[in-house]
Amino acid sequence: MDMATQKHILIVDEDREARALLASALERSGYRVTTASSGGGMQRALERARIDLVVLDVCFSEEDGMRVCRSLRAASDVPFIILAGRADDVDRILGLEMGADDYLAKPVNSRELLARMRNILRRVNGAGTPAMNVRARLFRFGGWQLDSVARELCDPQGRRATLRNSEYRVLASLLAHGNRVVSRGKLIELARGRDAGPFDRSIDVRISRLRQVFGDDARGPRIIKTVHGEGYVIGVPVERA
Repeated sequence: MDMATQKHILIVDEDREARALLASALERSGYRVTTASSGGGMQRALERARIDLVVLDVCFSEEDGMRVCRSLRAASDVPFIILAGRADDVDRILGLEMGADDYLAKPVNSRELLARMRNILRRVNGAGTPAMNVRARLFRFGGWQLDSVARELCDPQGRRATLRNSEYRVLASLLAHGNRVVSRGKLIELARGRDAGPFDRSIDVRISRLRQVFGDDARGPRIIKTVHGEGYVIGVPVERA
């Protein structure tokens, strides 16, 4: 397979043998693979090359695992899957709230992991926003500015606005699409994770909260518009820097 068309997967796992086994399985399936043993190694890999998806084993201490997840999502919009030793709902929900695209409990069935990886990559690329490292990227829209590295939203007067993680992910996805419509289904996954149902109303809460932040009139919003039957779209020009 042409290296230019291969998807580049980053495996982060402190267990050397586990890294090697998983890397071998992914390479046999046609992926280009880079490995790292720590959060620092992960950051260096993200800076050196384009990564399409991260497989992150968080069998570090609980605090370290959370720190690595946060640093990954703060530095990049690259999708990632958490592999974890515990399967309880609290850990799974926490992982998804910190920005993970999926969560699998170990021991992991390699065929299931591959299937979930393909689904995430298909969804990301099919939405017209190829996975990319987001370094020093600014979005300017309607006088507002979102810094996707610092994860800071500033109003037209330069004052910071507070966003929850799920609200940030929804807004960043809308801005990454420019002025194209983003489906409710994709936004629901970003806000709640892949297990959310098709009639999940949480996305309406996130959109309503964002409109309040922007001071948008719910009956005639200017910045985030509803496209009935399709989803949502940014209604003002979006500039990238």
